[in-house]
Amino acid sequence: MTKIVVGISGASGAALGVETLKTLRILGVETHLVVSDAARQTLAQECQLSLDDVRALADHWYPANAIGAAIASGSFKTMGMIVAPCSIRSMSEIATGVTSTLLTRAADVTLKERRRLVLLVRESPLHTGHLKTMAELSMMGAIIAPPVPAFYTNPISVQDIITNIVGRALDLFDLDAGNWSRWGNDQSPT
Repeated sequence: MTKIVVGISGASGAALGVETLKTLRILGVETHLVVSDAARQTLAQECQLSLDDVRALADHWYPANAIGAAIASGSFKTMGMIVAPCSIRSMSEIATGVTSTLLTRAADVTLKERRRLVLLVRESPLHTGHLKTMAELSMMGAIIAPPVPAFYTNPISVQDIITNIVGRALDLFDLDAGNWSRWGNDQSPT
């Protein structure tokens, strides 16, 4: 079975992590979830979900302080990791390799093993330090994929936007959810 690590950090946009877990379940991908302490608050505030609710969407779950978990080791084979959403703090820890939680340790391991790491960095506006950190991570092999809406799809709801963003992010792992509009398939320029 294909395995992927899903990290949910405390940045706004917790619904992106929830949708990622739901979509990966539909695709039959085994998920290994780690949720930061700050994300617990964001999930409750933005999605009205408890940690138990989100844990139920994953195949495996690890506490943020479980540094000895399987996903903290490069010998644990996965296709990579997605952090959705990714806070600036988590991004900065990953970039420096000075990790304080399982979420950032698992991301660091993903990079060192040369596996796919997709970060849905959720912040705006960005200062030069943020941009430099993103550039450094990109040079290290990470994919910085801010969750930017694709307005050409003419979304009707916030859920349409979330589905599109998650679908595009999972495409980076060659996982086709098949539930979002691609340019050229059913859209035409105006």
